Amino acid sequence: MNTYKYIFGPIPSRRLGISLGVDLVKHKICTLDCVYCEVGKTTCLTLERKEYIPTSEILDELEFFLADSPKLDYITFSGAGEPTLHSGLEYMANQIKQKYPQYKLALITNGTLFYLPEVRAAVKNIDCILPSLDAVSESIFHTINRPDSLLQNSTIIDGLIKLRHEYSGVILLEIFIIPGLNDSDDELKLLINAVSKIKPDVVQLNTLDRPGTESWVHKPTKERLDEIALSFAPQKVEIIAKFNKKPIDSGYNIDVEFGIIEYLKRRPATMSDLCSGLSRHVNEISKYITHLLDIDFIESVSNNDDFYYRIKNN
Repeated sequence: MNTYKYIFGPIPSRRLGISLGVDLVKHKICTLDCVYCEVGKTTCLTLERKEYIPTSEILDELEFFLADSPKLDYITFSGAGEPTLHSGLEYMANQIKQKYPQYKLALITNGTLFYLPEVRAAVKNIDCILPSLDAVSESIFHTINRPDSLLQNSTIIDGLIKLRHEYSGVILLEIFIIPGLNDSDDELKLLINAVSKIKPDVVQLNTLDRPGTESWVHKPTKERLDEIALSFAPQKVEIIAKFNKKPIDSGYNIDVEFGIIEYLKRRPATMSDLCSGLSRHVNEISKYITHLLDIDFIESVSNNDDFYYRIKNN
């Protein structure tokens, strides 16, 4: 087996160190269609939990990859859709914990399905859960997250509160700040109140790294994020948004970066083009795109409903 269909990486993660990603649903099956999503628009908006990808095939790939006991900080259920939609999540987490107890498990999720008891039960053996909560008021929630029509934000928040009561692992709650929407004093008060009930270990403030689904989404200033972080006191808050250019991570694969550059030298390309052309997962390609944008080597341009990347003429 030379290529993998459902696992990707390991890739350096700001929050999880060296992380091996595990895709549980196909691109882009989700409960939300967030305006800031950096992997594209949701193509299947749903609340249906089922076995979107054969559980046995995912575990077979993991067994093959982990045979050499690679050094990892986390095995992470994530990808380009909502992983808690997969009905086999609990079984997979339990199998990995039994066979590979040396590895920690993480789950990157939009947090929408924890109102379901079976989803809360499915994550009990996962070491770290990274859910999102971008708004409390229904109007702002609908503007930012564009949910499935059956989802109510009050139900989602109640599910996150119940998760904290039943789950003993680490919860890192991400809030994605969009100026003009969820950074108003009124919305922040609602978020602060919700966070006080959810009781995450850490609130992580994030914002745009690279173009999202909608071109009108912009990032706040670092000074504004600092102000917002202080408003959550005494809750522990981290700002994970990138504002300064950082050195390349030790896990950075220069061959992947070279492949992206060579591709863009020939013609501009979308994220989907690059993933297909280089046979790499969208989460992996996006890490390198972010770095190339940071160093001002490439730029993004909007074309109708999509973003293209191209070499920047300096």
